[in-house]
Amino acid sequence: MILPAVFLLQPASHSLAELRRAINNRTGRKDRHTLKELALHILDVAENGISAGADRLKIIVDENRAANRLVLTIEDNGHGMPADIAFRAADPFFTTRTTRRVGLGLSLLENAARRCNGEMTISSETGRGSRVTATFAHDHIDRAPLGDMAATLIALIAGYPDVALTFNHNIDGHEFIVDTMAIKKRFGNRPITDPEVWTYFMALLEPDKGNVNHGENDH
Repeated sequence: MILPAVFLLQPASHSLAELRRAINNRTGRKDRHTLKELALHILDVAENGISAGADRLKIIVDENRAANRLVLTIEDNGHGMPADIAFRAADPFFTTRTTRRVGLGLSLLENAARRCNGEMTISSETGRGSRVTATFAHDHIDRAPLGDMAATLIALIAGYPDVALTFNHNIDGHEFIVDTMAIKKRFGNRPITDPEVWTYFMALLEPDKGNVNHGENDH
């Protein structure tokens, strides 16, 4: 895990800004122009969805080494976008907001995919949410490592505890799944940041960390 132990043990006692600073400090991420891990691209897109009103997120990492393919999918149930805006969403100079360029992160992800013989697509419908899909040649020399996906999950779940999140990592047909709604249900719908629930969540991540964060020795 890249986050300091105090964040892992007491997630509810820290602000999202503190969680983000911890991630940035440990990854060397100085600004929004330097996303050196695919996990940080996923975090960026997921936060855009939450900013757009999403309370449900689904993140899929699909690795098929035989087909030399890596596919990232981030789905949300936020406000969505009409087709003309979705078409321009990856333009870093286009935004419908005055406070933040939401297209910058999408532009970086699109460029990262194209460098690796892939592409990025955006499917969105007003009032129904959005889906961002990025494909990469798995063995491409320019493909960034997946990075610390576990830390991205921790940041999202600790920073947005009311958002239902499902994470699915498929590696050559072997699946690892994290479902926060199922975890909360197991504990009588107590909050994910409840100490006992959080301890269970962290224990769930650790034994299968090789599935959350794919070993880059195979890259």
